Amino acid sequence: MTGSDDIKAAAKPSGAALPSYLADRYRAWRVNRFAENATWYARLAQDGQRPRSMIISCCDSRVDAVAMFGAEPGDLFVVRNVANLIPPYSPDHNHHGTSAAIEYAVRALKVAHIVVVGHSGCGGVAACHDMCSGAAPELDEGDSFVGRWMDILRPAYEKVAEQGGSREQKLETLEQHGVRHSLENLMGFPFVAEAVRDGLVSLHGAWMDIGSGKLHALDPQADMFREV
Repeated sequence: MTGSDDIKAAAKPSGAALPSYLADRYRAWRVNRFAENATWYARLAQDGQRPRSMIISCCDSRVDAVAMFGAEPGDLFVVRNVANLIPPYSPDHNHHGTSAAIEYAVRALKVAHIVVVGHSGCGGVAACHDMCSGAAPELDEGDSFVGRWMDILRPAYEKVAEQGGSREQKLETLEQHGVRHSLENLMGFPFVAEAVRDGLVSLHGAWMDIGSGKLHALDPQADMFREV
């Protein structure tokens, strides 16, 4: 086998069949949930989506904004990423999945609300805390995707670094500061700021306590998270 053959072989997808438990769940969904709402799905397929809100939440498997807000297909335009972060506005030639989704939501879908949802026990926020405090130097390496993504949260870490309290308390504070920081970054997108000024879209922050199931919404006037 030549070197080029090795490259071609390595480039081939290495995926396996869909895990059986997922296939079984899909079949159950297709027979039950989809069948019960077939007309609505057909309408969505024909007419397209018109969600009223965009939700930016964490990849964490314990956080399900769709279920939490009782949403149906077509209700919410959802983006999930590590630690529910919004990067700064940066119109360069790099890949910007979250920024692209925001642009599409505001300019094409004309959503009325954008909600950033943080949560307790966030592994991404903990990684940022440990990286910035020197406890996880491997995340400071240039080849760490997690570290470079969590650099977005560094300014928020600086705000809480000197605060007292336990590590758990600092992490909760940083999780909530992360929501604030993402909202600040969101206003750095010119088309978002314009839509906000024109009253076409409103921005919201929230933080979910996974253990208690309590959602806290950011009160922008008091700059506090209050239980909903």
